[in-house]
Amino acid sequence: MAVSLPNGILIALATVYAAAKSVTILSNANPAVATAAAHGFAEGDFVEVTSGWSRLNGRVVRVGAVDTNTFELEGIDTSDVNLYPVGTGIGSVRQITAWQQITQVLDATTTGGDMQFATYSFLESDFESQLPTQSSAQSLTISVADDPALAGYQALRTASEQRTVRALRLTFPSGAISLYNGYLSFNETPSMTKNQVMACQGTFSLMSKPVRYAAPAI
Repeated sequence: MAVSLPNGILIALATVYAAAKSVTILSNANPAVATAAAHGFAEGDFVEVTSGWSRLNGRVVRVGAVDTNTFELEGIDTSDVNLYPVGTGIGSVRQITAWQQITQVLDATTTGGDMQFATYSFLESDFESQLPTQSSAQSLTISVADDPALAGYQALRTASEQRTVRALRLTFPSGAISLYNGYLSFNETPSMTKNQVMACQGTFSLMSKPVRYAAPAI
């Protein structure tokens, strides 16, 4: 059993991506192994995955063990061929080459991500039953103390204006990391409540499930 505080969490937004590299083979394994000729990745790099496997498509993952033409997708288990049909997961990856820390974050909250259910009942029954369907859309909202001169503020504004999918990385004091991928909307009009710090809100609408690593790369 363990408890922790959010104090010290660092939040960073992906600002620069390398050109996409084709993945010609993606294995059914734990962890999954991708084949990309002369990929040039190093262990600990972060990549955005485009894949024929919908459960993997759009997720941001950390690169595990590497070889000249192959690399592991750390923490990604594709061994269940019912969920990840053999030979259909190929696509591409693009490396995140630069991050901008978002400073002066006051708080971060999440909404959605809960399981939804389809309900049904038989004529002879006097109660309803439920079947799980899918998770609801998930968002992460950060509140940032208002200062347009900050590089992080400017990065949020640019990402919002460009309306392109971006990665967001949360680094916890323990070294654990959470990775998100989605669209950012940034409200530049700050809150204005007497005796409270003025703050702007950035809402990150996820396009895929987040990826969590409990420890830093070795």
